[in-house]
Amino acid sequence: MTSIVSLIVSIFLFIQFPEMEIENVDSIETIISAIDSGSSSDLAKYFDSSISLNVNGQQGDYSKNQAEVVLKDFFKRNPSMGFSLVFRSENNPILSSYIGDYQTGQGMFKVFIKVSQQASEFKIYSLEFVKG
Repeated sequence: MTSIVSLIVSIFLFIQFPEMEIENVDSIETIISAIDSGSSSDLAKYFDSSISLNVNGQQGDYSKNQAEVVLKDFFKRNPSMGFSLVFRSENNPILSSYIGDYQTGQGMFKVFIKVSQQASEFKIYSLEFVKG
């Protein structure tokens, strides 16, 4: 009986708010795909207007365009051999954190991604690539 009630509530919520869950899933998946392919332009679509960026020790607060240039250079020097997400923290509906492994020919980088949900938009406000 409890599972039937749970199913009905889930269906009701999906019908009432279909875009809410889909937006979250699509956004992080497209961010993962952009990192995996080493595409700074695809990744920059999700940057906030200002972003805290740390790329292997080169850190600072950058505009969206400046951060894209820094990442373009990083991806050029460290072509992707794969990216996998290893941790998700999505407990807060407004702020989420993710940790992944970015593999290159020069070794592995830990990637720390912090995003905020602004209305229906998913924005990266902090991004780190740390060799390790």
